[in-house]
Amino acid sequence: MSEVTSFAELNLPEPLLKAVAELGYETPSPIQAESIPKLLSGADLLGQAQTGTGKTAAFALPLLARLDAGQREPQILVLAPTRELAIQVAEAFQSYAKYLPQFHVLPIYGGQSYSNQLRSLKRGCQVVVGTPGRIMDHLDRGTLVLDKLKAIVLDEADEMLRMGFIDDVQVIMDKTPPGRQVAMFSATMPTQIRAIAQKHLSNAHEIKIVTKTSTVERISQRFVMLENNQKLDALTRLLEGEDYDASIVFVRTKSATEEIAVKLGARGYAVASLNGDMNQTHREQTIRRIKDGQLDVVVATDVAARGLDVERISLVVNYDIPYDSEAYVHRIGRTGRAGREGKAILFVSPRERRLLRSIEHATRQPIEKMALPTGAVIEQRRIQNFRAELAQANETQDLSFYQELIGQWQESLECTDKELAAALLYLAQKDQPLNVASQFPEIREPQGKREREQRNDRPRRDNAERPSRSDRPDRAPRQRREMQGDFNTYRIEVGKEHGVRAGDIVGAIANEANIDSQFIGNIKLHDQFSTVELPANIPAEIFQHLKKVYVRKQKLNITVDKAGSTGAAARPERKGPGPRPGAAPKRRPS
Repeated sequence: MSEVTSFAELNLPEPLLKAVAELGYETPSPIQAESIPKLLSGADLLGQAQTGTGKTAAFALPLLARLDAGQREPQILVLAPTRELAIQVAEAFQSYAKYLPQFHVLPIYGGQSYSNQLRSLKRGCQVVVGTPGRIMDHLDRGTLVLDKLKAIVLDEADEMLRMGFIDDVQVIMDKTPPGRQVAMFSATMPTQIRAIAQKHLSNAHEIKIVTKTSTVERISQRFVMLENNQKLDALTRLLEGEDYDASIVFVRTKSATEEIAVKLGARGYAVASLNGDMNQTHREQTIRRIKDGQLDVVVATDVAARGLDVERISLVVNYDIPYDSEAYVHRIGRTGRAGREGKAILFVSPRERRLLRSIEHATRQPIEKMALPTGAVIEQRRIQNFRAELAQANETQDLSFYQELIGQWQESLECTDKELAAALLYLAQKDQPLNVASQFPEIREPQGKREREQRNDRPRRDNAERPSRSDRPDRAPRQRREMQGDFNTYRIEVGKEHGVRAGDIVGAIANEANIDSQFIGNIKLHDQFSTVELPANIPAEIFQHLKKVYVRKQKLNITVDKAGSTGAAARPERKGPGPRPGAAPKRRPS
């Protein structure tokens, strides 16, 4: 196959080409150039490629080209291992289908309201993107019908295997109609994944893309672990505590560019937003202002920053972590231009560790963990900056008028040189005080499971040993295991009458409180409430957060169950899903 240099060469419909052009895509990536023609022809496909190589467009564009706009039932089903990836893929479909008439895509994942999903399914949609657990729930309820499905995509199949979803994937695929098109993408090809491909794919084309090392020289890369509500404070500390000439801050949405730019402006920064809603004239004015030194910070989306080349930009802040490594490489490539040094800093929440690992894996570069600048560091930097301004004024300005005033004031105010200088210094720095160390309390890393010394060296669950769905109808409790430390019994306000399962409770607590599922003990389901054994020393902020978490549309309202409180160090393992001792925690969307 000759080298493809543009999307126009791939025989895609004009509405898709128009959307792709507006998104700034120019030359198809290798996986796109190989996959799109084969999927357009209706063939099955087995693709091996790393995250961040453009896989979503590789399957979304050709499958959208074959949609029947008049059919309201689901025609395409995409299975993804996590809710974050499901949202990302759904957003990509929506962007590519911008000019397709009456197009609807529906993301379905755990933690989302069932009633909203049911209403959307009743209204009709051509594409469903979901996590295996929630897709299974809708299939069991009969609320998702796949009779007219034309294609199914397994995205990051090896990740679904690692997370323990592969049995659900098998069941879902068995419920799809014969003759549907199948596309499977996986970064690796373990035995179980290849077995699924042999069973469900027919005369499939196999594509393997070898990713070259994505090296961004002269750019130091670091990350900060924090919660979303800590980001703005963390950003202002970085902008004060880091050395940089100009900075670009990347966010996911257009509205976020405006919101954060306004908040930074209120804190005294020369800042502007850059997003896809701007006309070309406004965009050019903003770029010219940052080049001329009139702006120091630009808050931008990925699309708006494409092609941005400003030598002054020496710091890139990923305020929102990108969903794929290709976007990450594009972002940090805005710095380190023209042979200069550059810095890239990434904000990561506990839920986004997987995305961080994917970026490191795809770029083949470690991203170092960093601590935010402390109040003492910011105070010292302000003092140094003020001293530098003072020295420059003393060397370059004619100060004779002010020296005469100082002499008059010193005499009339009857104060010493030092007293007068201190009073003037206080007035000069009042808008940005120099003595601020105590005003910057420490931003604590989110509580929960600490990162292991080697993040990639995690114990993995052998899914080949996991019994199939048919072999475990009663989900009998596993053998007893030891749980170290004091545990309390907690009451949560969701029970059998709400349709809750032990797995729902485990998933909610593990995800929302970032508690390793091996530290979630016995769960007892009652009609109107349930009890769960958890460590006795849950941090207060995590406990308060859990009170507001919803499971099966019920707020947990967690409280200590006085009648069942224990201090035991050993107890039977809970009834319901959960890892064996030493196994990696499994995240199953409810």
